[in-house]
Amino acid sequence: MKSKSSSGGLVYSTEAGRMCPACRQPIAQCACAKRASVPAGDGVARVSRETKGRGGKAVTVVKGVAVTTEALQALGKQLRTACGSGGTVKDGVIEIQGDHVERVMAALQAQGLKVKRTGG
Repeated sequence: MKSKSSSGGLVYSTEAGRMCPACRQPIAQCACAKRASVPAGDGVARVSRETKGRGGKAVTVVKGVAVTTEALQALGKQLRTACGSGGTVKDGVIEIQGDHVERVMAALQAQGLKVKRTGG
């Protein structure tokens, strides 16, 4: 019979929710996620419009912004407010509901980021 430490350890706790497999802390207090929170990139924010997998609805997608997770959340909120639209931040990608490519590019350039339009 394997012990907890050799089988990977605790993954979920009813007290704290999901647990980090590396540091064995709750995800909200994970120390390893904070160290690796800045994604590697070339410093260019890429803005595109996508409709795949969304029932034909357009979504403006921003990828490649090399900032921390907290700063990315704040940037996503600023962009949603500037566009007057909903959206989300998932896996280092900001998604804004609707076709707001030009407005998002202008807002990112005003903050001093290099911006490039990708896709058609």
